[in-house]
Amino acid sequence: MTIQIAHLHATLCLGIVFFHLALIFGAPWGNWALVGHSDGALSAGARMAAALSVPVLLLMALAIVSAAGFPLGWPRWTGWAALAGQGASAGVSLFARSTAERRLWGPLGLVMTAMALVVMTG
Repeated sequence: MTIQIAHLHATLCLGIVFFHLALIFGAPWGNWALVGHSDGALSAGARMAAALSVPVLLLMALAIVSAAGFPLGWPRWTGWAALAGQGASAGVSLFARSTAERRLWGPLGLVMTAMALVVMTG
């Protein structure tokens, strides 16, 4: 079951990566991202922040999958770092200025944090 939870976590991370890629290319969803910093398309600086989050999300996904036993050979501490990052991200989303972000990304972040915790303690 741990491997399936890790794969689901990675799939959700990948979905968020695609969301960030859409933001980078000008999707008008600024109210749904980056603590609701802007309405409409993101500014150049916010697009850079979205671009920086893409590799972070991918690395977190791979760290959790590796911790679940997928043969990547990553050290176990990377999974704990991913768990901490996931929890921090959930916390930021729960206290975001944007109602839309608090209602979508906050709960999703908590679920993903719980998934990472199950993998790391399982």
